[in-house]
Amino acid sequence: MISRRTFVLTLAVGTLLAGALPVLAKSGHAGAIGMFDTDNDGTIDLAEAKKAASSTFDKLDRDHDGTLDKRELARRLTAKELAAADPDHDGTLTKDEYLAVVEQRFNAADPDHDGTLDAKELSTKAGQALLRLLK
Repeated sequence: MISRRTFVLTLAVGTLLAGALPVLAKSGHAGAIGMFDTDNDGTIDLAEAKKAASSTFDKLDRDHDGTLDKRELARRLTAKELAAADPDHDGTLTKDEYLAVVEQRFNAADPDHDGTLDAKELSTKAGQALLRLLK
């Protein structure tokens, strides 16, 4: 038999955890959906991904030259990925080139080809690679 104090403490901890669950759920891939899901359908489509990526591009372009170099792309693209995404081989990506990479990564993260990404798809390696370009 448990004491009244143990019961009250257990009840209090359970109540705190129940209140924290929505916050914990939003902190993972479901939270990423909420950040970019402008139509609130529970998924991210390509237009939403590109809108987020366009905003991210503008924030990363600190020198406002309309391109992102390897320093500005740190932790988003490796040197090899940058070289592959850089068709004119100038060592930078324009917004259009950046958005082309976003589209490629979106398609890689969408194995069922339904045009949307859910939390499960965003939790994959391909989904995580896409999220690095959106955040």
